[in-house]
Amino acid sequence: MSRNLAEWLAYQERVNVHSIELGLERVRSVWQAMGSPAPAPRVITVAGTNGKGSTVALLEAMLRAADLRVGAFTSPHLLDYNERIRIDRSHVDDSSLIASFERIEAARGELPLTYFEFGTLAALDLFARAGVDVAVLEVGLGGRLDAVNIIDADVAIVTTVDLDHMEWLGADRDSIGREKAGIARAGRPVIVGELAPPQGLLDVLAARGAQVERAGIDFGVERHVDGWRWWHRDRGAMELPDPALAAPVQYANAATAIAALHALWGNLLTPSNFFAAVSTGLHEARIDARLQWLGGEPAVIVDVGHNPQAARALAEWLDAQPAARVHAVYGALADKDVAGVIAALGTRIHHWHLAGLDQLTPRGLTAAALAATLQQVLPWAPFDTHADVAEALAAARDLARPGERILAFGSFFLASAVLAERGG
Repeated sequence: MSRNLAEWLAYQERVNVHSIELGLERVRSVWQAMGSPAPAPRVITVAGTNGKGSTVALLEAMLRAADLRVGAFTSPHLLDYNERIRIDRSHVDDSSLIASFERIEAARGELPLTYFEFGTLAALDLFARAGVDVAVLEVGLGGRLDAVNIIDADVAIVTTVDLDHMEWLGADRDSIGREKAGIARAGRPVIVGELAPPQGLLDVLAARGAQVERAGIDFGVERHVDGWRWWHRDRGAMELPDPALAAPVQYANAATAIAALHALWGNLLTPSNFFAAVSTGLHEARIDARLQWLGGEPAVIVDVGHNPQAARALAEWLDAQPAARVHAVYGALADKDVAGVIAALGTRIHHWHLAGLDQLTPRGLTAAALAATLQQVLPWAPFDTHADVAEALAAARDLARPGERILAFGSFFLASAVLAERGG
């Protein structure tokens, strides 16, 4: 029976009773049954708590600027599933995805793959068939047992490590770091983008024999009034333009992406075009819902910051903006540290519009649950509760005055609803 894309995705959600089932045995077996297609001659794998999507987008833009064919796999998507798999910065079409899902289905036999595993295998299959030069693969959850880890990356990246998905990855940064270190391979570069990574991450990387390059030690950022300087321990340095992506944290993401390319550049880029590719990539890299300015008056900015580390990055960005009252439209999932997010932003938010996500996903918190946590953390903070994102956004627009800002942030479900409201 032929299925359209929506039917295939609904089917994948039924194949495995577990929406998340970490482990490589099943997905590796299916990949081998498909002929173990290598996604590309060079592979970069990107793990981390925050910054993965931005780092993938930066790598993608820089590599494309060097005239290389690039496949990028990311998750989750915001509006369309096709966003997850890109070839030369274009989303794959429905027919290509369906054909790949059919090949996966024929190969899997009785093995129950998860929704994410289907998508991972489709990305590997489609990149191999397209003949891309470089595949950039974002890890979905953790690293060691994530489906992406069936591929031996030429360069691995760990952007940041913080407390998130603790029910799967561990209760502290050391434990989570050990899981993320699982993407490293002996004798191959691994780029650590955080200035103060947990010791658990560093211990496992050393035990695995990876060639570790650390931000602040082996490479780094020096910002100045006219741009910024990227430097490397080999005495290489480049004066660069500011990233098009907003937020101070994007300098760290850009530096990490450049370090990964630097580790591979002898095989990919020549000295004469390395600087040009990096500069062009910084200018052209785009990714939705990362401090994305939607315009309007008052202006709406949407971001997928959904954990305390991401909220601290939002706070740093707000502190760097001209003074203006900020109205938050916020929604979260039940497994997130809502109290930590609220505390990180604190009094920077002048009014909270709390949006229930329970109608969008079984994991979504109600507005009442968000309000209970807000009143514990910031008892004085003004807020309203709303049944859904559309209602919360409309209320924020009604209350905010010209010159003020509306920051819509939290879950990908909230960001998706905001982008859908404006037509993508």
